[in-house]
Amino acid sequence: MLARSARGTGTLLLRVRARQRFPKGRDGDHPGPQLGRSGIPTLGEGWGQRSWAPRVFLSEDFEGRGLVRYLQDRGAGWRVTWDLCSLSSFFQGCLQASGRAPRRASSGLPRNTVVLFVPQQEAWVVERMGRFHRILEPGLNILIPVLDRIRYVQSLKEIVINVPEQSAVTLDNVTLQIDGVLYLRIMDPYKASYGVEDPEYAVTQLAQTTMRSELGKLSLDKVFRERESLNASIVDAINQAADCWGIRCLRYEIKDIHVPPRVKESMQMQVEAERRKRATVLESEGTRESAINVAEGKKQAQILASEADKAEQINQAAGEASAVLAKAKAKAEAIQILAAALTQHNGDAAASLTVAEQYVSAFSKLAKDSNTILLPSNPGDVTSMVAQVRSSDDPAQSTSARD
Repeated sequence: MLARSARGTGTLLLRVRARQRFPKGRDGDHPGPQLGRSGIPTLGEGWGQRSWAPRVFLSEDFEGRGLVRYLQDRGAGWRVTWDLCSLSSFFQGCLQASGRAPRRASSGLPRNTVVLFVPQQEAWVVERMGRFHRILEPGLNILIPVLDRIRYVQSLKEIVINVPEQSAVTLDNVTLQIDGVLYLRIMDPYKASYGVEDPEYAVTQLAQTTMRSELGKLSLDKVFRERESLNASIVDAINQAADCWGIRCLRYEIKDIHVPPRVKESMQMQVEAERRKRATVLESEGTRESAINVAEGKKQAQILASEADKAEQINQAAGEASAVLAKAKAKAEAIQILAAALTQHNGDAAASLTVAEQYVSAFSKLAKDSNTILLPSNPGDVTSMVAQVRSSDDPAQSTSARD
């Protein structure tokens, strides 16, 4: 059975089950096999007549078939037995001893055991006789021993890579320390295996250079404000360059941005000044809004007061008009009633009595006041005054008197 040595120098250890009959040496010892310059073992003289399992140490340029042929042709009586797994493992180890195969996983490359089960979301790149043969899909796969070899194992899951912290200079000559995290996925296992030696390292370096170039186009203020657009620009630049590697960048996120201490102090002062400015503006706006609210309140109060006065005057005029109409209607009705009464029997006497009462009442009021008034020529003759009033009230009599 074949295995690597513990020191990792590429020397192979082969255990062969063999049986041969040789005469004993003079001293009865069994010297066992020895290595030649070419790596082919040489058998010592005087081997004993018994079965044993010698250990043969092979060099890296040794081929397994040469050992089998050598043991079979060395002398009569050799019988070498190999099982299929040991034979395939031996030749697989001989091929692996020639150089270290790149591996994109931490557990090492799987060996060719003829029947293989590929896990989900993995792609195994197989080479046949040193050339690309095919890509194993998830599930059951069968390979030819010795000829086929699993060269690369690519994970098709989303890969998260931390981009190390680096320095970059902005458009306004401010040096920043910035890092990020990169999310990518292998879309073409063939390109990822043969297009670049180490795709993860290549994408990381590309992300760093792209981030430096994109930061050089922005000022410090825009770096903080336009972080999303900066991430999108980095993703587009990485996808354009990594397309030939079979890798697609899903997203890039900036984690931390560190600025120099002096710049941080100036930014803090700027923030404080901006806050004071905002406080002053807010205070002035508050005063302005307060004055506007007071003036608006006074305006509304005056408008409401004038509308109240208007409504009051309208209501008062309407009341006075209603009162005048009511008085006129009442007076007209009284006159109609009085005229009807005068046309009846003894109506003249009743009218004379009423006029006389009013005449006496008016003279009694005049006596109380010190006003200058005009009196008739005979104020004591009440009968003549009543006759004059009656004659003025009767248009027919006044007309006949004139005639």
